[in-house]
Amino acid sequence: MMVQTKVIRIFLASCLLFALTASGFAQTLEPTVEPSPVEPVPIYGPIKIGTTQSLTGHYSDQGVEQLRGLQMWAADVNTRGALLGRTVDIVYYDDRSRDAGTVEGFNRLLKEDKVDLLVGPYSSSLTLKATLVAEQFNVPIVTTAASSEEIWSRGLKNVFGVDTPARDYVQGIHLTQNTGAYSVALVYATTEFAEEVAAAVREELGDRLFFVEGYAPEERNFEGLAGRLYEMDADLILGISYLEDSIALTRAIKQKAVKPRMLAYTIGPGLYEFGEELGADAEGIMGIVQWLRSSREPGAQDFAYRYKQRYGYIPGVYAVIGYSAGQVLEAAVRLAGTTDHASVNKQLRSMFIQTLIGTYNVDDTGRQIGRRNIVLQWQNHQRRLVSPEYMAETALIYPLP
Repeated sequence: MMVQTKVIRIFLASCLLFALTASGFAQTLEPTVEPSPVEPVPIYGPIKIGTTQSLTGHYSDQGVEQLRGLQMWAADVNTRGALLGRTVDIVYYDDRSRDAGTVEGFNRLLKEDKVDLLVGPYSSSLTLKATLVAEQFNVPIVTTAASSEEIWSRGLKNVFGVDTPARDYVQGIHLTQNTGAYSVALVYATTEFAEEVAAAVREELGDRLFFVEGYAPEERNFEGLAGRLYEMDADLILGISYLEDSIALTRAIKQKAVKPRMLAYTIGPGLYEFGEELGADAEGIMGIVQWLRSSREPGAQDFAYRYKQRYGYIPGVYAVIGYSAGQVLEAAVRLAGTTDHASVNKQLRSMFIQTLIGTYNVDDTGRQIGRRNIVLQWQNHQRRLVSPEYMAETALIYPLP
C-alpha cells in the first residue's frame, strides 16, 4: 500500500512539473535574459535656413536670382542625401527692397520659424539691418551681395561675407593703365556700396580723376549728366552703378554723342539683360564683375547649364552668390558636425574652402579676403572675359568701337 501511495505521489509530482514547464512557470534550466531596452530613435526635423530677399521693389531682379540660387543649392544637398542626415529647407520672406521689410522678416524667421542659420538679403543697405537682427539673436549669418565696409567695421561677431568688399572693386580698373587711357570721369549712385567704391577710386586714381558726380539711385534721366561728360571728354567714363541706371546712362551718352575711349560699369554689364536692352550699343562696354559662366572657376559651366534647365535662362552673378552662400553654410555645418551656433560660427571664421563664386576666406571681422573681381567686355553680343590674364578668353578691344 505504501509503495502504491509513493508511486502515485511521484506520478502526480511529475504531472505537476510537466504542467508548470509547459505553461512557462518552471523554466529553470536556462537563466532568464531580460531584453535590452530599445533606445528611442531621435526624430529631427529639417535644417532650416532663413533669409529675406527682394521679390518686389527696386531690388527684385537681384533678389529673385539670389533666392533661386540658394534654393537650387538646397535641392542639390537634398538630392545628394541631406545634411547631417537632415533635409534642408529654405524659409524666406519678401523684404520688398525696404529696410522695414528686412527687419520684420528676420525677426519673424528667428522668433516664429526658429530657423537654424541665416543668409543675408541683397544690397549693403538691407544687409546692414539684417546683420543687426542676427547679432541680437546670436545666430550666424552669411551675407550675399553686400560689399559695404561698414558691415565689417561694427564689431559684430556673427557676420561672414562671400561678396568682394567695396574697396577691392578698384582692382578691376588697373587694366585701364595699360591701354593708354589717362583722364577719368567717375559717376556713381549715392548708395553705401557705390559711395565706398567711389571713395576708393578717388584714392587710387588721384590726378587721373578729372570729373566726379553722384546721382540718386532711382535717377533714370541722365541727359544733363551726359552733357557734362561730353564737355569733359575724358578717356574713361567709369560708372559705379547697377543695372537699370547703367542702361539709362549708356543711352544718354550715345544720344549726346559722348565718345570716351573706354566705358566701364560695375554690376550692369555682367547681366545678360544689359546686352538685351542695349543691343549694339553694349558693344565694347566693360564690366567689373565677380563671376561669369565662361570663367574657369570649378563648376561654372555645370551650374549655368543646370540653372538654365531649371529656370529657363542663363544665371547672373546673384544666383551664383546665393548658391555659394549655401555652400559656405553647408561646409561649416559639416565641419562642425552640428548646427549649434557657436560651433558653426567657429568654422565660418576659420575655414578655407572653394565655392562656386571662388575662394571663401575671411578675416577676424568676417570680411571676405579670398576673392578678386574679374573684368569682362561685350564683344559680338557676348560677355567675354578680358582680365585677369589667366582667365581671359580674348584680348581687350580698345578704344571703344
